[in-house]
Amino acid sequence: MAIDLLIAALYLALAGAFLLVIPAGLYVYLNQRWYVASSLERAFMYFLVFMFFPGMLLLSPFLNFRPQRRQIES
Repeated sequence: MAIDLLIAALYLALAGAFLLVIPAGLYVYLNQRWYVASSLERAFMYFLVFMFFPGMLLLSPFLNFRPQRRQIES
């Protein structure tokens, strides 16, 4: 009986990590590196977004990748 609870807790922890924790960290990483990434790093970013797509979809209402405001010199 205790092993069943342990297995259920392990599945819940892995699901939480896959759906919430890793995509949240990926969101922070993307927000910091989006405009300065090299082409290889950008390909790695696309791979990570594809890999954790279900979690990114859950967090997508909070994503904001609008271009940064430009500074216009007068």
